[in-house]
Amino acid sequence: MKHKSWHLDRRELLKGGGIAIALPLLNGMGKTMGHISSAPGQTGMPKRMLVSYFAYGAYMPDGPSGIPNSNNGDLNKEHHPWSWWPCQEAGPLSFNESSAPFAPLKDDVSYLRGLDHAGGWKLGGHSSGDVFATGADMMGAEKTNNISIDQVAAQLHGDKTRYSSLVLGTEGGTGSYGSCKTLSHRGPGRPIPSLHKPQEIFNRLFNPYTGKGVEQVRAELKRDASILDLVLEHSRSFKNRLGREDQGKVDEYLDSIRALEQRVERTSKWTHQPLPEIDTKGLNLEVSHQDPEEYIRCMYDLIYLAFRTDSTRFATLMLESEQSSNSEMWNYATYVLGYKGATHDIAHKRPADYSGQWDQWRAQQHAYFLQRLRDTPEGDGNMLDRTLVLWGSAHPHASHSTKNYPIQLAGGRHLGLKHGYLHEFVGTKKVPLTNLFVSMLNAVDVPFKNFADSTGPMTEVLG
Repeated sequence: MKHKSWHLDRRELLKGGGIAIALPLLNGMGKTMGHISSAPGQTGMPKRMLVSYFAYGAYMPDGPSGIPNSNNGDLNKEHHPWSWWPCQEAGPLSFNESSAPFAPLKDDVSYLRGLDHAGGWKLGGHSSGDVFATGADMMGAEKTNNISIDQVAAQLHGDKTRYSSLVLGTEGGTGSYGSCKTLSHRGPGRPIPSLHKPQEIFNRLFNPYTGKGVEQVRAELKRDASILDLVLEHSRSFKNRLGREDQGKVDEYLDSIRALEQRVERTSKWTHQPLPEIDTKGLNLEVSHQDPEEYIRCMYDLIYLAFRTDSTRFATLMLESEQSSNSEMWNYATYVLGYKGATHDIAHKRPADYSGQWDQWRAQQHAYFLQRLRDTPEGDGNMLDRTLVLWGSAHPHASHSTKNYPIQLAGGRHLGLKHGYLHEFVGTKKVPLTNLFVSMLNAVDVPFKNFADSTGPMTEVLG
């Protein structure tokens, strides 16, 4: 077939796509472990955000979907010692068995009951994890998933650090519709693959030039920039010859190429800055999934190091996907608790001797990360004071109702947040989870008034 003048060479398009995946973690420079400062030309202390997700929901035996109901006399019952919620009534926090790991962090954590994404109601419990960080309505107005909260922040402030964001998950990749293995999305239909191998993550963060000299890397970046220029030129040259629908698709593609050009330029700039010096003592980068506690803590340690060196300020961590039957995560509860069955089964069978204990174990791992941030001095406070940490899932156990997500928010006391309370958003107080997202974005200097289906900021979490 004769090659049309407006045909793009698919090899160029594929190469451009390869650049899209490689560049965010190819280069860029950070600071040393012993000194934290802003990126070149930037001032002020860093403001950071992590979204961390745990799969298969949480144990909530009190009331429908885990919300105590006064009409049914639930409030007259003693709060279940193994409920994921630390206490029964809204107000100052007290802690039960399940939430005990967070007791030392009482002044730095808040629980928010009754929040969820309306866009996830029809997806089903497990599939609703796809929209946890996006709030997209994939069963309604939106055909594909939309931009995630971390990427909104990264688009505005990602150029201040070596990497605009860090996307991690215990299984890696993107997964597929209904079974995502990443929380992060650049925009409609553009999931960001999560990284899951600790050694690979460490190398990309702190040793990106292995086997290459910096001059070779700069030469490759220059070549990539030339390829992108060529793709842009070819794309523009035939756009006007296409139908309206195809023109819209080309516009989306051009936007992605422009974003890549900006990344190439930014990444090239960071090759002129020194790499951080990292002490890997005590960091087991060869850890196996068969040691779940050490593996998950290693992933949290890598996020801590990325934040500590100001290599990035925005991160996501998907702790298991909602569809992990083909991975070792399926056996985590067996390795940890000796449970005779798949980890996923706990969410359905809710065995009395394992349900709350499993939640407690997961709480221990997350509390480890929060405590490490709080134990690290920074400015006139500590790292947790300037780091927002959202931790939760997309459904309770058993019901998989996609209503009343288990949600905890930590940190950010120097960013305008206050803690130490269980907030309840039910009945006439019901608001979307995305209202919390608006307040989180505002706290890290992203002046959004709306995000997905939000109706405004969530003032309850503000000081």
